[in-house]
Amino acid sequence: MQPLVTTTRLTLRDWSTDDAPAALAIYGSSEVAHWLTPVLGRIADVDAMRAVLEQWQQEQPGLTPPQGRWAIERNDDGAVVGGVGIRLLPPDAEDLELSWQLNPDEWGKGYATEAARGLITWAFTQDIDELFAVARPNNARALATVKRLDMQWVGETTKYYGLNLQVYRLRPGDLQG
Repeated sequence: MQPLVTTTRLTLRDWSTDDAPAALAIYGSSEVAHWLTPVLGRIADVDAMRAVLEQWQQEQPGLTPPQGRWAIERNDDGAVVGGVGIRLLPPDAEDLELSWQLNPDEWGKGYATEAARGLITWAFTQDIDELFAVARPNNARALATVKRLDMQWVGETTKYYGLNLQVYRLRPGDLQG
């Protein structure tokens, strides 16, 4: 399996159904699911997680780059510590959303910023003009990450997912050397 992006500490790669237990520690965690959009929600068990991963695997080849979902694997031990993705935002499917989720045991180690930065750098080689991130106003961790990524605050909206969200944008010219 060819990695999408490799950073100093992390590799972004396609999900495998073998990742279901590690993925469940992320997407099955109430601490993570609390912040997820209604599209995904909390995953109940390993079988349900495996089914979600199978769906992501089936969808991936048909997506126009840079869209997709990838596992975040730690280089030193191969552990899956999170996931990143780029998807079209509802309702108009015009804006590309950058998202990241980490196992709560891995919070505070800089993995979200490192993985997102690697994904952003790759995404801007795919002929796109901008990426967006959305976060609930009280999601302090996500808001801190968008600031570390030098994303620009656009405003607050209920356009996406019918939720009150803070919207941030990044364009290729905004990237710090």
